[in-house]
Formats: sequence, C-alpha cells, structure tokens
Amino acid sequence: MIRLENVEYIAGDFRAGFDAEIPKGSFVGILGPSGGGKTTLLCLLAGFAQPQAGRIWMAGEDVTQATPAARPVTMLFQEHNLFAHLSAFENAALGLAPSLTLSAGETAQVEAALARVGLAGKAGNKPAELSGGERQRVALARALLRDKPVLLLDEPFAGLGPKLRREMLQLVMDLQAERGLTVILVSHEPDDLKMAASHAAFISQGRMSAIVPIARFFDEPQLADYL
Repeated sequence: MIRLENVEYIAGDFRAGFDAEIPKGSFVGILGPSGGGKTTLLCLLAGFAQPQAGRIWMAGEDVTQATPAARPVTMLFQEHNLFAHLSAFENAALGLAPSLTLSAGETAQVEAALARVGLAGKAGNKPAELSGGERQRVALARALLRDKPVLLLDEPFAGLGPKLRREMLQLVMDLQAERGLTVILVSHEPDDLKMAASHAAFISQGRMSAIVPIARFFDEPQLADYL
C-alpha cells in the first residue's frame, strides 16, 4: 500500500496537499484540469519532487527522503525519453543495465520485453525509425525491465489515436494483472479511467478528492463542471 500522510508541497505560488491511501494492486486513475497538481502527485511519489511537510510510505517504509532510484517505482512520461542515438533494444535495456553491458540472460530478458510489447521485429530500429506508438512501447518495455511494483503513468498515451490508445491501455492492464502491479494513471480522458481504472480521484488546485471505486467516481459532484 502507498500512503501519503499530510503531504504538503509548495513551488512559487503553487501549493498542493495530499492525504490518501492507495491500495496495493489497484489501478488508480487521476483526472483533473491542467496545472491542478496531477503530475506533482506523481513526482512526489517518484522522488522527483520533495515535500515541505508530511510523509510518503510505500510497503510500510518511509520513502519521503529516498532517492528516485531507491523507490519501488517506475514512471512513464508523456515524452518517452528515448535516446535518439540508441536502438530500441538499447533504449529498453537501460531499464535493466544502465551501462548496457548485458549477460546472455539479460539480453534474453530485453528481447522478451520487446516481444511482450509487440516490438520483436524492431529491436534494431532507432527512435526516428519508429512511430509514436512504437516509441511508447519501447519506453514501456524499459519500465517492465526495471521490474518495480509501482507503475506511474503521466499521460503517456496522450499523443496517440483512439485505437492505439486503447491498445496501449489494454497492454498496461494485462501487465498489471500478470505482475500484480499498483498502477497510477494521470489522464485528461474520462474514457481512459472507465476502461482501465479500478479506483479514481479528482485533482484540482492542488487538492485531491477521496480515492473511490470507479463505479462511484463519475457520480462525484466535483466532476460536473470539469466534465
């Protein structure tokens, strides 16, 4: 379980506060307007931002001061952050071995991860030779190779068409079920949450509503103006 305990974050004029519990193995969708604090929440969980007050707990451990590398978390961004001079195989392999010095077994793991996301024939291609959806699949393969129990998704499929977006969401759902991942998905699209999420919350002006089962979420009164 993930617990945000009276977490307060301030950056200039922006203030955010989070107090919530995220069930282990859940798929939590986060909906809300731009600038409301959705990405801030993920960055706090990942360790890319530090709160001024409060505590963040993961699996019973206080990770508030832990570095991103020390947390049981992988974050996938809207910008896939691939290196242009590296192949799909090499970009994915960074999740397993940043030095790119791989054993035979690790090479097989990278190949299997690429195959799992539908890129078995594209291992040698560089990002410029891949479509937007394929580049996101490489980033997802890299995330899988990190093999962390918490997956944070910051609108990673925002630039994709509806069909490919659904395919990518389904892939994440399948991987979550296979690995028992806890997934937190930030999105502007209610349909993403309806398709994938088991729970959801609304974030606006730095404050998050209670995390509730998805069946109740769209009846929440604070969603009316946004939707």
